[in-house]
Amino acid sequence: MGSLLSSPASRTRETIDYELSQNGSCKRLRMSSSFGDDSPRLIPSLPDEISFQILARIPRICYLDMKLVSRSWKAAVTSNELFEIRKELGTREEWLYILTKIEEEKVLWHALDPTARKWQKLPPMPNVVYEDKSKKGLSSLHLWNVVGSSIKIADVIKGWLGHKDALDRMPFCGCAIGAVDGCLFVLGGFSKSTAMRCVWKYDPRLNAWKEVNSMSIGRAYCKTGRLNGKLYVVGGVSQGRGGLMPLQSAEVFDPCTGLWAPVPSMPFSKAQVLPTPFLADMLKPIATGMTSYRGRLCVPQSLYSWPFFVDVGGEIYDPETDSWMDMPAGMGEGWPAKQAGTKLSVVVDGELYALDPSSSLDSGKIKVYDEVEDAWKVVVGKVPVYDFTDSESPYLLAGFLGKLHVITRDANNETAILQADVPKHLHAPSSCSTLPSSSSTSENITAPVGEETDIFKVVATKNFGTAELVSCQVLEI
Repeated sequence: MGSLLSSPASRTRETIDYELSQNGSCKRLRMSSSFGDDSPRLIPSLPDEISFQILARIPRICYLDMKLVSRSWKAAVTSNELFEIRKELGTREEWLYILTKIEEEKVLWHALDPTARKWQKLPPMPNVVYEDKSKKGLSSLHLWNVVGSSIKIADVIKGWLGHKDALDRMPFCGCAIGAVDGCLFVLGGFSKSTAMRCVWKYDPRLNAWKEVNSMSIGRAYCKTGRLNGKLYVVGGVSQGRGGLMPLQSAEVFDPCTGLWAPVPSMPFSKAQVLPTPFLADMLKPIATGMTSYRGRLCVPQSLYSWPFFVDVGGEIYDPETDSWMDMPAGMGEGWPAKQAGTKLSVVVDGELYALDPSSSLDSGKIKVYDEVEDAWKVVVGKVPVYDFTDSESPYLLAGFLGKLHVITRDANNETAILQADVPKHLHAPSSCSTLPSSSSTSENITAPVGEETDIFKVVATKNFGTAELVSCQVLEI
């Protein structure tokens, strides 16, 4: 099979005849050396069942080249059957997918095979033309580039306060990124000042994008999370009569049916008890993160009044009761935040981690949530986060191969994937424990961190030029 894979695709077609003699009888077999000719079997002389077993053991980084062997091979390496076998054999791989933004509002996706340490550029996301029927007598067409904008969430907050010029000039921004069922999803965002409902799906098996069923409402800057094999979307902002308005609604996408279903709206209970109507008008509640943790969705929240934001805890969705509850005080009020209150977090080996940046260009702390004490504790006292002031997303967090990873620029201005060997914090919760319901605030207690130089290891680097980091997801296929 190795010679088959290494043969040139442009080789002149020829047929090799040979004879096998057994018991005085002859059998004539024909083998084609051309990749353009399909054999009745994937691998000659082997049943396809065995061929699938062989293909399922080959690293997925080879699948792009394997598609060029023949039409039957292309069908095999993109089939659900092959990936079901990979699941049964335990040969599935975790890849890191990074979304970057370059000049002129262009974006690019890159995938990293962390085992082979090889990168792959994804096909560009399609440009989609929509018709604006609000114009009388005319139809206006505009391009939706799906993702990307240099406009930051700060400009969206300005839009709440009546400064609409920032929104009118941006072609698109504020999309959400999610992952479920081994596929990437890009959801919503702004096209000019209109919040979009559209959802795009990238299937790594086909290496292609396609549009799927839209959300029930247009959303920008919404938050996503995966729970029980479904993709949840909460909050964000949408277009109202007086401009942009924060959303409390939530919905869930089932990849098996391809349909969206409503989820009870977030109560935003802290925003409902503001003392005066003036504060209620000025302080806009918004979901600033979402993480699937111990079978529930944890959604930290903030109140905004440009240019300030105030953390107000958060709420937790329980799928078993289909209801929301207040987040424990220590969890919500101590959740580390970056620009404009955005809270990034990741769960690795059952532990909830977040990175707490500082104003310094080369520092930050990794914290872990201790649910027994309802407190965030420092487990890494210094994280090399560069280019903090110039980038909207100077770092990203991801969990794969059972480790916490920090994605950031290094001293050479290259994007580096740093694997963190994070020490376990003092009070590791048991697997059967549940989130505390205590409303008391706990102090942030620093755990021992050891030698900082022994914690991080660079597992991959990539020069993205001037591109900025936007988001990342991990897919296991």
